[in-house]
Amino acid sequence: MSSIRLYILSSLADGGDMHGYQLRQIAEKEHVDLWADISPSGLYAAIKRLATEGLIEEVRTEKVGGYPERMVWRITEAGVVTLARLRREGLRKVVLRADPVDIALARLDRANVDEVPELVRERLARLRLMLEEFEAHIRFFQQYLTPLERVVHSHRVHRLRAEIDWHESLLEQLPALLADEAARKDQPRD
Repeated sequence: MSSIRLYILSSLADGGDMHGYQLRQIAEKEHVDLWADISPSGLYAAIKRLATEGLIEEVRTEKVGGYPERMVWRITEAGVVTLARLRREGLRKVVLRADPVDIALARLDRANVDEVPELVRERLARLRLMLEEFEAHIRFFQQYLTPLERVVHSHRVHRLRAEIDWHESLLEQLPALLADEAARKDQPRD
């Protein structure tokens, strides 16, 4: 599932023909990098791939003022079919990416377990800051969001809160877990 493909194809299907810079401006205005796995700077490479695959096509080239020429793109019939599939797939598929913290905890340096609580506290502080910043972002843009967009943004808030809860629980359990790891210091891992 490619979020950036879904984003570009749906933007062209819903908003009409556009050049890459217009797509980037919309992505930046919507702050998609805060709530989706899309980087506005990655749009241009994705546009080229979609064109190569025949999912979008060049309509014309525009030159406005002193700006460079820009290719204007439109979604093709194959792109419309792909967009429908991507939308269904996006609604069906569950994505929970692996977090490096899990392997870092599972493979601790048993000789240096004393530093782990502070590192986890730092991580927890970063998560709390991320939540605070994202909630402030939502409050600022709330008036511009549709009810559905508000729900979409609340998904990230709920995920961040779940991460914070898990880290708080980890901190409570950490003394016993680290004592167990320290006891295994001289034992080989299975």
